[in-house]
Amino acid sequence: MTKFVKLAAAITVAAGLFAGSAAQAADPMKLLDDATATADHMKSDPAFQPALDSFHNAKAVLIIPALVKGGFIFGAEGGQGVLISREAKGWLGWGSPAFYGLGSASFGLQAGIEKAEIVMLIMSDRALSGVTHGDMKLGAGAGLTIVTVGAGGEAATPANLAGDILVWTSAKGLYAGLTFNGSVLKTMNDWNDQYYGKSVSLSEVLHGKVKNKYSIAFKKEIASIK
Repeated sequence: MTKFVKLAAAITVAAGLFAGSAAQAADPMKLLDDATATADHMKSDPAFQPALDSFHNAKAVLIIPALVKGGFIFGAEGGQGVLISREAKGWLGWGSPAFYGLGSASFGLQAGIEKAEIVMLIMSDRALSGVTHGDMKLGAGAGLTIVTVGAGGEAATPANLAGDILVWTSAKGLYAGLTFNGSVLKTMNDWNDQYYGKSVSLSEVLHGKVKNKYSIAFKKEIASIK
């Protein structure tokens, strides 16, 4: 299979994944509730404890309550998430939540279905710049180092928790782990507009210049991680 055919197939799978994810979605408030529950799960998971100090230095946090991966021959993974950036002057030290979609297409003989909770700690300025520009490709090809902790990935210790993005994952299924190389993170502008009741820019959201009272429980949960 030529590189062009592989690329075209990957784009087709990823596009379908994003479309299907949007069709199956409930609404921004339901996603925010699920993200709050995932944050609570993460802080009580012993596997997350080595990364606790890193959390306090994170520039932003992306929470994907349900990433689904599965298929045969062509595998696909995707999910919707909530990103919140640290804003020292904002309420509780965090900005307002923005909605994102994560999707990828991969090749190889794959079997089984995996569902996982994902939390990405954005640790470096270049990773933060990528997510705040709206769309970002993850992995080594994008010049970003990703380190994973938790039952769904390879074990990491405090000594090697250095990277642009630190990922906590709790996964179930036949897969032994997750890979984010080649995944694409995209802003869900329509969800941001719907949630805040008007057309908003990503910068306004992440810097806390627009607000929704429904965000309070989520922001309190993030602020409670100590």
